[in-house]
Amino acid sequence: MTGVSRDDFLGGAIRLYQPEEGYRIATDTVFLAASINYQVNDRILDMGAGTGGILSCLLSRTEGQEEKQAGTNIFHGIEQQSELLALARRNAQENDFGDRIEYFAGDIAQPPVSCEPNSYHHVVSNPPYLKKNGATASPYQTKAMAHMDSDIDLGEWVHLCLRMIRPLGYLTLVHRADRLDDIIAALHGKAGDIIIFPLWSTRDKDARRVIIQARKGSKGIIALKPGLIVHTSDGTFTPEAEAILRHGKALDITS
Repeated sequence: MTGVSRDDFLGGAIRLYQPEEGYRIATDTVFLAASINYQVNDRILDMGAGTGGILSCLLSRTEGQEEKQAGTNIFHGIEQQSELLALARRNAQENDFGDRIEYFAGDIAQPPVSCEPNSYHHVVSNPPYLKKNGATASPYQTKAMAHMDSDIDLGEWVHLCLRMIRPLGYLTLVHRADRLDDIIAALHGKAGDIIIFPLWSTRDKDARRVIIQARKGSKGIIALKPGLIVHTSDGTFTPEAEAILRHGKALDITS
């Protein structure tokens, strides 16, 4: 394993171990986790869990809500890379989520038997951002595999996620804005009530990232939301972004 750092997230509410070089958690992970609104007894699956940032941030934001603590939510993650899987499990234990999150070794194309298709209320994922052969791969394997399509392209990744969701359950992704057409094409005829929520770099620049949420089996139309401006003109986080990233505030992508 490469060197590992221990980093604060959500203003120190949680600490996550991650490789010093290679795959590292970005603000995209925190924004995605903040957008998930789950109910008591919901089952949630992270496809391609990396070091477990999404589920750790999600639980940190909601653990104080007694009605959710009283439930029997099931939080699962699937990760193929053994180095990242070990860190995800370590992060769950270090943040006292070990009794609520379980990570499985496996390929999302062939999920572990403990992760049943058509059984999850929510599937969340931060799929690889770059098309295969569309950019120079990182020299670090953890980052190269996490950031670039391999044998599973983005459309197939979306289909594999949808397979795991129960009817009328939700898929929520964060991805590059310039690959939105690939995601919409993959959802066509399989999911509706699609929400597109841009993450604007600054007020006067194009959105580089989008959060996309869709409901399996629904026929509802696409809704383009105003989104969130992440940075001010001087490069600091806007108060709205700061509240999510540092103070664990939820991100309402429906309004």
